[in-house]
Amino acid sequence: MKALKYRHRGFTLIELLVVIAIIAILIALLLPAVQQAREAARRTQCKNNLKQLGLAIHNYHDTHNCIPIADVNGTVTPVSAHARLLPYIEQAPLYSLVDFNVPYDHVNNNLPRTTELPAFRCPSDPTKLPATVGGRNNYYWNAGNGIVMYASGAAGQPATNGVIFHNKRFRFNDITDGLSNTATMAEKLTSDGSNGISSPKTDTFAPGTYPNNANEATQQCNAVDVTDLSRQGYSNVGGPWLQQYHSTNQYNHVLPPNGRSCMFPPGRIATTVNSQHIGGVQLLLCDGSVRFLSENMDVNTWRNLGSIDGGE
Repeated sequence: MKALKYRHRGFTLIELLVVIAIIAILIALLLPAVQQAREAARRTQCKNNLKQLGLAIHNYHDTHNCIPIADVNGTVTPVSAHARLLPYIEQAPLYSLVDFNVPYDHVNNNLPRTTELPAFRCPSDPTKLPATVGGRNNYYWNAGNGIVMYASGAAGQPATNGVIFHNKRFRFNDITDGLSNTATMAEKLTSDGSNGISSPKTDTFAPGTYPNNANEATQQCNAVDVTDLSRQGYSNVGGPWLQQYHSTNQYNHVLPPNGRSCMFPPGRIATTVNSQHIGGVQLLLCDGSVRFLSENMDVNTWRNLGSIDGGE
């Protein structure tokens, strides 16, 4: 009796293509969920960074009876208020290397200027500035709800109504609108560092006109043709954190979150916060809490958050 012979039937081409198609569909369905989970984790880390900075600000205030100050030497290249927080974010050794008696770009400050600190970086921001810029920063100080001088406090200029200004100490007692109603910091994306590339969310544009108020500034800024490279003012947004300047670590409550930033003659600026988070930005309030604010929020409410004593 002959043994039965079995033929092992392999996959046909059509069956193989069907399997591949099913796998592709599953990947297409799962990939957005994976990406959302990763972004949620990055957003949480970004929020935690702001909370830690809020705690550091309160600890600094307990020690010095003021919020960290900006330029105290009258220089146009001052060392930042960020640097004064270093001992309160477990960076005391780096703080000891900062020379506050010289500009941020002095050779004495080369090491701290070029040091990248995770505490100052939101992991949702993928942009990489040129290495020559120095340590990058995503967390900006509230410089008020007005259109201010580039350095937010050139000598002789009236003080802003935010929490930071040239050679001025702000205390929590000065914030009469309430600590829970006033912004301390918010997140902002770094830019590409190139004036040859237009990046509407991160570059600072130059309308060439002078607004009389925040509403005019918003209208003029939104009217700029961002494809016209001659209208680019700054593309070095986000670094180095050691420098106290509008493009490196301070912003204004003029345009709403995720709006444009613009500079106006003669030397005025409206720097706007933005993020990679869908629909808005995260804001650190003076009481240490962090809130996610919609890019579609009422602009007057947004501006009120930028004032320490507006009576809102």
